[in-house]
Amino acid sequence: MSRAGVRRAAFVLAAAGAFAGAAPAWALFDDDEARRQIAELRARSNERFDTQGRAQIELANQIEQLKGEVARLRGQVETLSYELETTKKRQQDFYIDLDGRLRKVETAPQAAAPAAPDAAAEAPAPARKTDPAEDARVYEAALNQFKAGKYKDSAAAFETFVRERPDSDLAPSAQYWLGNSYYGQRECKKAIDAQKVVLTRWGTHPKAADALLNIASCQQELGEAKTARQTLEQVVAKYPGSPAAETAAKRLQRK
Repeated sequence: MSRAGVRRAAFVLAAAGAFAGAAPAWALFDDDEARRQIAELRARSNERFDTQGRAQIELANQIEQLKGEVARLRGQVETLSYELETTKKRQQDFYIDLDGRLRKVETAPQAAAPAAPDAAAEAPAPARKTDPAEDARVYEAALNQFKAGKYKDSAAAFETFVRERPDSDLAPSAQYWLGNSYYGQRECKKAIDAQKVVLTRWGTHPKAADALLNIASCQQELGEAKTARQTLEQVVAKYPGSPAAETAAKRLQRK
């Protein structure tokens, strides 16, 4: 082999050796880059999962807090509803008891005023158009329906009583309870109209003060606060010393 051939062969061998030595370094560079990218992807994924996990935990905590708040509010509503029903029952019992005591006063025998010897013959007492015992029975039946909370039935019964027995001693009370029966059905306008009849026809009757007080309650429920206040003031002014006036005065103090 000539010297030129020897030199060419040596160059080829040197180039081949250089390429063979460079290949592992290139391959090593690719592996490190891939590992780095994989590590970055894993870190980003873990960070995203951690963020989602924290958000889910926070959302779960908020849901539990809302459940607790709903349970607390439900308990308050149930308590207030119970207290309202209890108050309504106490008020109803009070008026029914008052009704019984007033009826005893109404039906108690009154002392006759002295009259001239011929006065009785000249002006005989007018005969009653209804039987007091039957009036009392029908009245009690209607009142028992009211006590049972059957306000629609009691309204119909009291309305019939007043229409068929207008001259009965119990007619004013029946008209009063007719208004209360409408109020029990939350028909405040009808209740006001019924109680106004008590005031116009039997303004001096013991039920009149309570009828006016109930009108104020209906007006308040209808959102007529100013009118209700004026009505309460009328109760105090027109019926001083009555239980209704005392109740009206207490309500005025709270407003």
